[in-house]
Amino acid sequence: MDIKNIAVIGGGTMGNGIAHVFAANNFQVSLVDVKQEYLDKAILTITKNLDRQVKKEAITENDKLNALNNLNPVLGINNLSPSTDLVIEAVIENKELKQTIFKELESIISKNSIFASNTSSISITELASVCRPDKFIGMHFMNPVPVMKLVEIIRGYSTSDETYNIIKDLSLKLGKTPVEVNDYPGFISNRILMPMINEAIFSLYEGVANAEDIDTVMKLGMAHPMGPLTLADFIGLDVCLSIMEVLYNGFNDSKYRACPLLKNMVAAGKLGRKSGEGFFKYN
Repeated sequence: MDIKNIAVIGGGTMGNGIAHVFAANNFQVSLVDVKQEYLDKAILTITKNLDRQVKKEAITENDKLNALNNLNPVLGINNLSPSTDLVIEAVIENKELKQTIFKELESIISKNSIFASNTSSISITELASVCRPDKFIGMHFMNPVPVMKLVEIIRGYSTSDETYNIIKDLSLKLGKTPVEVNDYPGFISNRILMPMINEAIFSLYEGVANAEDIDTVMKLGMAHPMGPLTLADFIGLDVCLSIMEVLYNGFNDSKYRACPLLKNMVAAGKLGRKSGEGFFKYN
């Protein structure tokens, strides 16, 4: 199967990043959202990020214009072309919402097309239960998508070898490094990353050290590019909590229990960069 036409559902941070990468690699991309203002914001973000690449001489001005010409904002899933080859869902981490979207897509998109989810932790097998399990796969990009090379490719219980191989080859065409992962809670990236972040939050909660010092230890002692609390703010504390809950419910193991401080901060709306305050404050 030759993938040419892509649809990305959701124009948020991950969705606009995924759309950016495909458009920059000469795929035709339909970027779908439920409000025109969300689409306008997504296209503006992509344009700014392309401008940044031009300034760094990573791409040319013509490359930028070609990428933007490859983007087609679409208001509502029902306006998608049935002949779309690949649909990538990139909405918030909510299983019910994702399944609702895939149920709707199932009645619109050609049966030969592949469905993928950018979920960072939710079961691919469960998401696939409402549509086409053999043509359903996880395609977990890392943030920021235009910069990060990794794509976790997650096989659901019924994902076919053909579907996996198509998505693996597609990832390589994007200049990414695909890694095959089986469908267990948190996959690989977040099964390892989130407990580390959660333990850093426990260290703060228990008064072992302040936030700046915890991050400094991990940056200077472990050569991490950013500390775990700064990273949590970057990801979004609500997203971190959601993933910890998926891990906890999936394994029924107390080592995955979310720190009470994380729960309180999310309840208070202190979500990190996107809210202006998390473990640190942002302008």
